[in-house]
Amino acid sequence: MLMLLAVTSLALQASVADTSPFRGLSLPPPTRVRSASGAPGPDYWQQRVDYVIRATLDTARSVIRGTERIHYENHSPDTLAFVWVQIEQNIFAKTSVTYALNQPPLHFAGGAVFDFTGKGFIGGITIERFAVAGKELERTEYGTMMRVELPRPLAPRGMIEFDVAWHFPVPPYGGGRMGRIGTRLYEVAQWYPRLVVYDDVHGWNPLPYIGAGEFYLEYGDFDVTLTLPAGFVVAATGTVQNPLVVWSATQRARLARARVSSERVQVITQAEATAHSAQRAPGTKAWRFTAHRVRDFAWAASPDFRWDASGWRGILIQTLYRPSATPWEDANRMAWFTIKHFSETWGMYPWPHATTVEGLVEGMEYPMLTFVPSIEKREDQFWVLTHEFGHEWFPMLVGSDERRYPWMDEGFNTFIDYGSAEGYFAGTTYGDTVRRELLTAYQISAVPGNEQPLITRPVESRDLAWTAYQKPALMLTMLRDAVLGKATFERAMRAYVRRWSFRHPQPADFYRTIENVSGKDLDWFWRAWVYTTARLDQAIDSVTVAGDTASVFLSNRGQMVLPVTLELRYADGSSETRELPIEMWNLGSRFTARVPTGGRQPVGITADPGGIYPDIDRANNRWPH
Repeated sequence: MLMLLAVTSLALQASVADTSPFRGLSLPPPTRVRSASGAPGPDYWQQRVDYVIRATLDTARSVIRGTERIHYENHSPDTLAFVWVQIEQNIFAKTSVTYALNQPPLHFAGGAVFDFTGKGFIGGITIERFAVAGKELERTEYGTMMRVELPRPLAPRGMIEFDVAWHFPVPPYGGGRMGRIGTRLYEVAQWYPRLVVYDDVHGWNPLPYIGAGEFYLEYGDFDVTLTLPAGFVVAATGTVQNPLVVWSATQRARLARARVSSERVQVITQAEATAHSAQRAPGTKAWRFTAHRVRDFAWAASPDFRWDASGWRGILIQTLYRPSATPWEDANRMAWFTIKHFSETWGMYPWPHATTVEGLVEGMEYPMLTFVPSIEKREDQFWVLTHEFGHEWFPMLVGSDERRYPWMDEGFNTFIDYGSAEGYFAGTTYGDTVRRELLTAYQISAVPGNEQPLITRPVESRDLAWTAYQKPALMLTMLRDAVLGKATFERAMRAYVRRWSFRHPQPADFYRTIENVSGKDLDWFWRAWVYTTARLDQAIDSVTVAGDTASVFLSNRGQMVLPVTLELRYADGSSETRELPIEMWNLGSRFTARVPTGGRQPVGITADPGGIYPDIDRANNRWPH
């Protein structure tokens, strides 16, 4: 009998353990590459890729032609027989997956629309040469990816240099991430063959580029020379190496002033930009840029740009825009505030300039350079601008895998954007209430049967705006406000940024960093928010008062657990707030909170009095009902 009881007890314990919200989360085991603390381990490695690119823009045909020397270093412990190369302009090839699927455009808040089909444009990249030491290499194209056979296996600590030549037509609308307006404005990205990431988790990462998923890239140095018509002004990733050639003496003097000015300096005024528009400078001009420790390179060019600049702690903050985009006269101040805010809150901006260009792209980010449209409403203009610059931290600095985990990129960035907007619009109705948008989005998007977990890949997401952007921002808001507290949360997030700057974190590295720095076991939190579509329903079932103690009978009626905040109001007009920690749910979904009342008579009790939780039934949060 005793043995039967013991067996029954063990079975019960196992059953509870299998269903408890506090059961351990199954994660990849820590290694010497990725440690149990969430930091890179002593044997952490990643590949390095450096690029020397020489490219020419033919505006008559809207064709870019380039040559490229790729220096690739194998820091892995593996010998490589081949490499994978991204040739992303093939998203516009007639044989592409995107063309075959003909997906409808994605619509985002604020009216942004991304049509990954290129709106019917047929193009694609032509690889003219991919060679080593003069020998053409065998290669096979698979849409936006290309496998290249090496002339001999590349051993650990080995290096190789590829000689590449290519060309492609520039699309008028390039899948929401690049394009041109006639022959007067070019925003150019995903434009050169680049190496796929090889890492310790998946080996090669040749997931196709079909639109919804963004990028996962290696870090390295760039040396890029762009030859364009002489009248064009160019903004790009990196530092201009030939300023005497490409900038006038007046522009150089104004830039020098701007570097030490918190207010915008007009490097090219509206009158000058308008005058340039009427001119046609003969010939061409070569612009040379170098960039250190970046994961990508993009550029924009036009003969019509207005150009404002300012400085903060040695960082040149630039805004370039068309003369017709008059709302952009405020953009430089927005950019200045954004770079300062993010640097002071999450970690110092690491590059020499932060530049944003106004044009046709709805919003996109690259190292040191962002593309942002002109928007009439000031709040919306700030939001898009600060969001694209927030990507300089996630994923340009913290180099996560956007193709698989957009919540670690778009979501983390959206979270910090809310802080930026709250700071910029502090004291206004918008600034004081902007984060409430997340709960509104929850009510609209967290629909049972339709919502998907955050871990869903972007190409499989039915509601990318929710799973990649808003829900992870709400998750981090809850982690800060309900679980860790502001000081602990920010200390942990800054540690994550510091540890994984210029590296490739995985989800487990993020979880472990936050847990180790905060001292909290958060498996229950990650499971509910990242791996499930669990919903929260905290309820006050009943209340009894005996002597000086009120017994508040609480239940957790949903699958998600969070701590409970109770506000008690008394007959004498006084009130108090009690915080109940997450451990209250250790023994199950019911808990009795015993609150000393000091002889006062409770007349009303509310769970989550601030209304900050995504509780699906607030009617049961109050007593009396």
